[in-house]
Amino acid sequence: MKSVSLLLRGANTLGLVILVAIFATPFLWMIVTSLKTLPETIVFPPTLLPENFVWGNFLTAWNSGPFLRYLVNSLIVSISILVLQFFTIIPAAYAFARYRFKGDNVLFGLTMVTLMIPPQLIFLPVYLLLSTWGLIDTRLALILPFMATAFGIFLLRQTFKQVPEELLEAARLDQASEWKIIFKIMVPIAKPMIITFALFSFISTWNDYFWPLVMTTSDVSRTLPIGIARLRDAEGGVAWNVMMAGNVILVAPILFIFFFAQRHIIRAFVYTGVK
Repeated sequence: MKSVSLLLRGANTLGLVILVAIFATPFLWMIVTSLKTLPETIVFPPTLLPENFVWGNFLTAWNSGPFLRYLVNSLIVSISILVLQFFTIIPAAYAFARYRFKGDNVLFGLTMVTLMIPPQLIFLPVYLLLSTWGLIDTRLALILPFMATAFGIFLLRQTFKQVPEELLEAARLDQASEWKIIFKIMVPIAKPMIITFALFSFISTWNDYFWPLVMTTSDVSRTLPIGIARLRDAEGGVAWNVMMAGNVILVAPILFIFFFAQRHIIRAFVYTGVK
C-alpha cells in the first residue's frame, strides 16, 4: 500500500509539473525572446537563452509609439469598468439572491442569456448609438458598454445565497438598512469571490483588442493591445524581439496583480460559505 501511495503521489507531482510547463513555457519563451538580438530570434534551431541580454528592446518598444498614453488609457478604462461593475452587480446580485418578486426568475434568466451574446454580434448597434452620442474615439465608448456584467451578477448571487437568513434577520432587528447589510455583511463574506471576479474582469478588459479597435480612431483613446498590434507595423513585422518586449510590458501588470490576489482566488474556489 505504501508503494502504491508513493507511486500515486509521484504521478500526481509529475502531472502537475507537466501542467505547469505547458502553461509557463509560452510566457518564459516570450520573456527570453524579448531579451535576444534580432538574429537570435530567427536562427534555427532556436537558442534557449540569449548570448547577451538586450534590455534595450524594452526601450525600443516603449519609444516606438505613445506607449505612455496607451498605458494610461488602459489603466483608466480597466479601473473605471471595474468600479462601475461593482456599483451595478453587487446590488443586483443581492436582489436576485435575497428577494422574491414577480418575474424574478424570468429577469434573472434574461440576464444569464446575455452571457451567450458575444460583443462582436452587437457592436454595430452599440457603435451607432455611441456615434449618435458623439462618444466615438473617447474612453467613455470603451467603458459604458461594460459597466454591468451578467457573469459577475451570477458569481455574487451564488455567494450571497449561501449567507444564512438568520444573520440578515439579526441585522434587521438591529435596524440595519439594506445598504448597510450589503456592505457590512454581504461584501466582507464575499470578499474572496469579489477579488476573483475583479481579477477576471481586469484581465478581460486589459487584454481586450476588438472593442478598442472598433471604437477608437486615433491614439488619443487607444489602449495597450492596440499599441502592441501597431508595434508589428512600426517594426516592419520582423523585429520579434521588440514585439515580445512589448508583450512583456502588456502582460507584466496582469502577472503582478495575479500573484498579489492568488490567495483570495484559492479561497474563493475552495470555500465560499460562512464559517
